[in-house]
Amino acid sequence: MLMYRIVRKKPLNATVTLMEIEAPMVARKAEPGQFIILRVDEDGERIPLTIAGYDRDKGTVTIIFQVVGATTVKLNQKNEGEFLQDFVGPLGNATETEGLKKVAVVGGGVGCAIALPVAQKLHREGCEVHSVIGFRSKDIVILEDEFRACSSQLKVMTDDGTYGEKGLVTNALEELIQAGNQYDEVIAIGPIIMMKFVCKTTEKYGIKTIVSMSPIMVDGTGMCGGCRLTVDGQTKFACVDGPDFDGSKVDFDEAIARGAIYKEFERHAYDEACNLFKKEVK
Repeated sequence: MLMYRIVRKKPLNATVTLMEIEAPMVARKAEPGQFIILRVDEDGERIPLTIAGYDRDKGTVTIIFQVVGATTVKLNQKNEGEFLQDFVGPLGNATETEGLKKVAVVGGGVGCAIALPVAQKLHREGCEVHSVIGFRSKDIVILEDEFRACSSQLKVMTDDGTYGEKGLVTNALEELIQAGNQYDEVIAIGPIIMMKFVCKTTEKYGIKTIVSMSPIMVDGTGMCGGCRLTVDGQTKFACVDGPDFDGSKVDFDEAIARGAIYKEFERHAYDEACNLFKKEVK
């Protein structure tokens, strides 16, 4: 049976972990913006994680995840040298970067892990990249050095002002636009509410804005319907039609409401997983 070895594990902050997974067939085809679906063990649920990096020569794929639910608790208990049951991908459509000359990439929280490979690809293709990354506070800032390496301008924002500039990513983005920067596109990746207000900001200036939608998914092939969204008045499925969409056409309020449906269930599952782990380590 094909298994997927964890070749590197690195905590990025108290709740966010980077893992590099040996998956040569996925690495061969992976592109920024696509995702994988994994199972930690044969009894585990399927969860989608956007590809945070890949190395075709080594045959590895990097994922970055936040420990927020039952499955990510179990995943975070795995160590280097151990294996994952399933690691399926790449799924979804790659972020379109061809022809872009100047782009603002906006990342929020753990969404920065998804935004980074997009910024890196744009930089490699000769695009001028301005990046804005936002976090609640200094202690959860991630990937700053990596963004700085591929961005001609970088703004780091924190809600409480403990690092970088105090304020929201939308404040920094608007400052860049008002300074005269003419962007071909803004690419925003992060919490749905953040992406909604990035789109409201860019709408005033007529700047096309692409958002990455990563709602609840089960099968990743459009069969289950769990990841459905309303885009330009039509039903779309993030797993096969996205995950990137024109943000001006996304019904964000519907997406936020649908995401909230699962919060109570996920909290219960998270508590169960944590209690089980505590019993195991005693």
